[in-house]
Amino acid sequence: MPKRTSLTADRSSLTHRIRYAMRHPGRIGPYLRRSARDLRLRLTHRDHVSYYRAVMASDTSRDPKKAVGSRNEKRWLALGQMQFDYLTGHGLEPGQRMLDIGCGNLRAGWRFIEHLDPGDYYGIDISPDILIAAKKVLSERGLQHKLPHLTLTHDLTFDFLPENHFDVVHAHSVFSHSPPQVIDECLAHVERVLAPGGFFDFTFDRTEGAEHHVLREDFYYRTENLIALAERHGLHAKFMDDWEELPHGQSKIRVTAPERGAGA
Repeated sequence: MPKRTSLTADRSSLTHRIRYAMRHPGRIGPYLRRSARDLRLRLTHRDHVSYYRAVMASDTSRDPKKAVGSRNEKRWLALGQMQFDYLTGHGLEPGQRMLDIGCGNLRAGWRFIEHLDPGDYYGIDISPDILIAAKKVLSERGLQHKLPHLTLTHDLTFDFLPENHFDVVHAHSVFSHSPPQVIDECLAHVERVLAPGGFFDFTFDRTEGAEHHVLREDFYYRTENLIALAERHGLHAKFMDDWEELPHGQSKIRVTAPERGAGA
């Protein structure tokens, strides 16, 4: 498995935060403001979904592109292009159906919508604010005729979606902001909506040390633990080495369902 830097660091530890502050003094102020905001939101939004929905509302009100982790337009376009190139390089083509979990403001989604046949892109997100921004991007790109589905959701049970429907399910920068119970919920239900031969790709923040989180917003997981969790739900999971070669800080796992009737 390729190595990334600082994979054993516990970013939640006081030692790490002090060392980071000494190396990046200009980021102390923004971090303290973010900490104060997150404390306020945690006190008023007890469950993770309502809390993170409030985080997205706060971030989107300032800048929808920064709200999805892109510091400027150039980076927003580059990250979307990277996701698009990777999935089309792995076989995503017109005539297939795609479910984009955490579609955000269509950073990559508008490219998928343009690439796929009308009605075959389904984007879901927990944030109504970011979905409003997504509809604006859709209009700006002139893609209304592609009739994409953009739907607000509160969980990852996919209970409103049909069985065996999606050839590709995609979650970019979702599990990096999700506690274990949300990931477990998704893996428990994703097989039902996967079409035969389909796959589910998700990115995550990888650590080789202790799993941890920072401010309940950024979660770091060990690869083997996520693979084991998928396998407990009867899924096959594979670490995607070729994704590691790309200029992105997260790692990727691909999940597939066993063939119908296999192992019976």
